[in-house]
Amino acid sequence: MLRSLLLINTLLVTNLLACASAAESAIEAGRRVLAADYSVGRIALIDPDGSIAWEHKIGPIHDLQLLDNGHVLFQLSWTRIVEVDPADNRIVWEYDSAGGDNQGQRVEVHSFQRLPDGRTMIAESGPGRVIEVDQAGEIRHELKLKVDHPDPHRDTRLVRKLASGNYLVAHEGDGAVREYAADGEVVWEYEVPLFGRKRRGGHAAEAWGNAVFAAERLANGNTLIATGNGHGVIEVTPDKEVVWRLKQRDLPGVTLAWVTTLQPLPSGNVILGNCHAGPDNPQIVEVNRDKQVVWSFEDHENFGDALSNSWVVGVGE
Repeated sequence: MLRSLLLINTLLVTNLLACASAAESAIEAGRRVLAADYSVGRIALIDPDGSIAWEHKIGPIHDLQLLDNGHVLFQLSWTRIVEVDPADNRIVWEYDSAGGDNQGQRVEVHSFQRLPDGRTMIAESGPGRVIEVDQAGEIRHELKLKVDHPDPHRDTRLVRKLASGNYLVAHEGDGAVREYAADGEVVWEYEVPLFGRKRRGGHAAEAWGNAVFAAERLANGNTLIATGNGHGVIEVTPDKEVVWRLKQRDLPGVTLAWVTTLQPLPSGNVILGNCHAGPDNPQIVEVNRDKQVVWSFEDHENFGDALSNSWVVGVGE
């Protein structure tokens, strides 16, 4: 009996030391997490020790960006995009897609990006277009999107302008990723497969579909795709061959639900968002190509089950 108690105590101490070591490693790594969760109405920058360095109230949100000047680009509603200085929470720039040409029609913005030339790219679902606006809020470029199943809530999720000048668009409602030239021509298209399974509605782990959330073009020319309620990530060649796939239960101890944001790292690892996965799962996970978890973020106190967007700072971007 005594030997059993000693063994249990030894195991407990060992586990505690391992947890402490992991926490220290995370702090030493200097990782900060910018994350947003509309269910709790919060966007926040979390320091490595878990404390909130900055936060702001939000409404619905599906994108965010930490700018080089330290400001944060995010949205306060489906149409209002703001740039905020975290030092004093002052709005230094904003644009509302509900005005101008869109007045009187339903519009939802699910993606935006500050570009190197200072313009801001905005994807407008409903109007089905991508625009670039300058600091004065004037539209300097516009392209129409190909949308097979128009829906102001599902025309797009994340959109990114590539170094080539093309635009890589995740079409949630169409279950497809399309690459557009500047004139709006579709130059590459990939329909996210269902992998032989029938659709099942919902957002949590028991759902199934191809409601693609994000796509990132890799240095090797392949495209990394977060499959949304397909609960995983796939890497696809320009010839549309799947060369790597992370499935829902490939990670020990982790169940993937609505896979959202993607952050490819120079190491080849990928940081992904794990939204609607419940309180027993991390909301952000870094995995290597051997499908091992090398880092994860789990904060169910400051965020809820709808942490849809994140960006990890201090990972050698």
